[in-house]
Amino acid sequence: MRRNALAGQGGPGLADFAGRWALSRVIDDALAGQRLMAEGFAQLAPDAQGLVYDETVELQLADGQRLNGTRRYLWRADPAGGIAVHFADGRLFHRIAPGGVTSEDRHDCAPDLYVGAYDFTAWPMFRVVWQVRGPRKDYRMETLYRPA
Repeated sequence: MRRNALAGQGGPGLADFAGRWALSRVIDDALAGQRLMAEGFAQLAPDAQGLVYDETVELQLADGQRLNGTRRYLWRADPAGGIAVHFADGRLFHRIAPGGVTSEDRHDCAPDLYVGAYDFTAWPMFRVVWQVRGPRKDYRMETLYRPA
């Protein structure tokens, strides 16, 4: 169930994400000096512990080549409130803070650091930005999700 407005209700809860989302992604890779684009879908389907996030995208490289990609995350109710996002193998990736129209978190994957921000101000559309830095990484990835 997706609420159309967040005013007075805080941010979306776990159940609000269930369903199919169209996504558009831009990756600005500072090390490679290129911009990559991706289009696709994310399906968030209920399971016994929360939601399973399955993403399928077509990535267009700077040279025009197209690649298909997939990823899976496990979205769970966080005992501290909000949503805990786990990798498919169960390791914690990050948390989406409860009750707000924005949320920020970080994932330290030494030697790389991932800093993410969710923006729900245009809900049911939302935006996620990851800034990733490390010895061999320096990119900004912005994804816009729209109900599909």
